[in-house]
Amino acid sequence: MAPKSGSKITREEELLLEGFNKNVSTKSSALFYGNAFIVSAIPVWLYWRVHTIDVPAYAIMFVIGTIVSTWLLAFAYKNTKHVLKHKVAVKREPAVTKEIMKKLADDKKISKKEKDERILWKKNEVAEYEATTFSIFYNNSLFLAIVIFASFYVLSGASPTVNYGLSIGCASGLVALLSTGTKS
Repeated sequence: MAPKSGSKITREEELLLEGFNKNVSTKSSALFYGNAFIVSAIPVWLYWRVHTIDVPAYAIMFVIGTIVSTWLLAFAYKNTKHVLKHKVAVKREPAVTKEIMKKLADDKKISKKEKDERILWKKNEVAEYEATTFSIFYNNSLFLAIVIFASFYVLSGASPTVNYGLSIGCASGLVALLSTGTKS
């Protein structure tokens, strides 16, 4: 239903729309890219120490692999967070409502509308936090498990440089692909 021309969106409607927006805040984006960079750089140590690749000699390959993997992981974080946020909000709504109503029980000056807005805001905040942390944990775990499995089992006979390129590319690509699903 389209809003009437000239009518303004209420704060409650704005918060509700914000909950379904796929864009992430600057803070979340920085968190996603920071985590993705760290997790993408971990395999460099694996290839340096275990597969004995000379890091300075293959620095360009490691830098390109880390950058591409960082971007794909951050993409996966964002997608997974978006899918989970609504589910978390629905599950946490009763607890958040109970908590806010308990806090505001003695305050008779607050209107029903303001209580509802506070509940909606708190529910959105809790869902945002939980979806963000779970998205990072889930995607990091999946990425590192795929890298280790591919590196030591699937590509164990390949040269270390081919092993690195394929295991990092396949792991980050698969994690990004799986994050585009609508169910989790």
